[in-house]
Amino acid sequence: MRELSLSNCRIDRRYDVIEDLGRGSYAEIFVARDTLASPQSNHCKVVIKALNVFLQDDLDADLERTLVENFQNEAIALDRVRHPNVISRLGHGTARDLDGTVFHYIVLEYMEGGDMQRLTREKKLPLKQALHYIEQVCAGLRHAHQNGIIHRDIKPQNLLLTKDRDIVKIADFGVARIHQTDAPITRVGTNVYAPPEHSPFVQAGVMTEAKLSPASDIYSLAKTLYAIVTGESPRYYTGQPITDLPMDYRNEEWASELKRVLLKATQDDQQVRHQNIDEFWADLEGLRRFAADFETATTVRPKIHSTPQAHVQRGYSPLAPVQARFDTSRELKLKNAFSPAQSPLRIDVEKLPKFPAIQPKPTPRVEDYWPNQIQEQQKNVLDSIVKEEAVEIAKKKRRRFRRFAALAFFLALFGGGLYATSVFLRGSGLLDNISIASRDKTGKANTDINLRPAPSADNAPIGLVTKDSKVKILKIQNNWYQVEVVQQGRERDAPLASNRGWLYGKYVDLD
Repeated sequence: MRELSLSNCRIDRRYDVIEDLGRGSYAEIFVARDTLASPQSNHCKVVIKALNVFLQDDLDADLERTLVENFQNEAIALDRVRHPNVISRLGHGTARDLDGTVFHYIVLEYMEGGDMQRLTREKKLPLKQALHYIEQVCAGLRHAHQNGIIHRDIKPQNLLLTKDRDIVKIADFGVARIHQTDAPITRVGTNVYAPPEHSPFVQAGVMTEAKLSPASDIYSLAKTLYAIVTGESPRYYTGQPITDLPMDYRNEEWASELKRVLLKATQDDQQVRHQNIDEFWADLEGLRRFAADFETATTVRPKIHSTPQAHVQRGYSPLAPVQARFDTSRELKLKNAFSPAQSPLRIDVEKLPKFPAIQPKPTPRVEDYWPNQIQEQQKNVLDSIVKEEAVEIAKKKRRRFRRFAALAFFLALFGGGLYATSVFLRGSGLLDNISIASRDKTGKANTDINLRPAPSADNAPIGLVTKDSKVKILKIQNNWYQVEVVQQGRERDAPLASNRGWLYGKYVDLD
């Protein structure tokens, strides 16, 4: 195994390597500074993913060709699924390290917020924030599946966050399937999150492999959702459906709804799972509504979207760079593509020569030639400027006063009209008629909601209205409805048996 020598050097006369982030089985990852990018740009710092075939202990021509093809396929996949919630490829190239070793590389976005696994280990995420992240992952995966790409390695470590940790992007398309004719790779992905079809199985003495589909990514996405919501790895459910949640979450009101979605999405049989992202997202609607119900009555309730919405980072561009094309070592030698001048230069700032700062010569001023004339001209100009500014300020004050007076007059007129209207309505009894008319209205509960003895959430519940229950509106007060339950949507488990009381109006869909 031979690592690339890229410490403190500039790649392709553009990218200054800052630090080494780690290595995989065939590539090394570095953080670099793009010397051509603006310091205010989101892409001032980038990630260099360098292909290093020499990390393999037993390298031959066929294996090298396969690694180069897979590396190029990753660049193709990233370009095909260009999306605000998928890591963007910013460029590519071929260069030499300080020891003269030729390597290919692709340039990716640098996500300073780290990955989702680190975030969930640092703190427990509220349900609303977890679904905020899952919506972005669903949006990116949905776009990938629509373009024929199966990621095959969805897990928290491959979900990267922006510096403010508000936007998440899918990374690592190294094992993605980009063609329908691609032969499945044996045992791709992480075992804890990988579906059964990622591993070959023996049937009637013959080793066969299941067909990959969007349902394969949905399986991994569901186990990732388990990890993001609970903060724990689904290691106990490796290779099997998720049937329960950790003890700390089993008593949550939304636990049963989450378990139902996870159980369906992690079934061994692909046909039983959700077949696409839209189905999975629609099945999460109950959980999303529950998270939205935590909003206070004074806050605008978020819209429940039928499809997952993308979240766009400032500076995102939908345009992909020039398509990457990489060759093997043998092809590079035949082309004689490199010269010693293209080798990177090691940078050592401390050894750079020190030169004294050059002081610019002072520029002669006009005042040095005609001082009296210039001073007189400056005085006249300043006097005229001061007079003009004083006149303009007086005009602005008069205009502002007229506008304020007109606004005050119209506000007084409008307020007087409202007061007169309210006096008329009270005297005519129309308000009583409206209140009485509202009693004849009926509606249907859109979720389970407690009945209160008064129009306030500060009172203890006296009853329970189940989802889809038919209710009769008796009275309306400040967005609260006094209702009488005509028919319950389902049998109630709660001991609170009252069928009459107050509930908040947003939980009732009027007929």
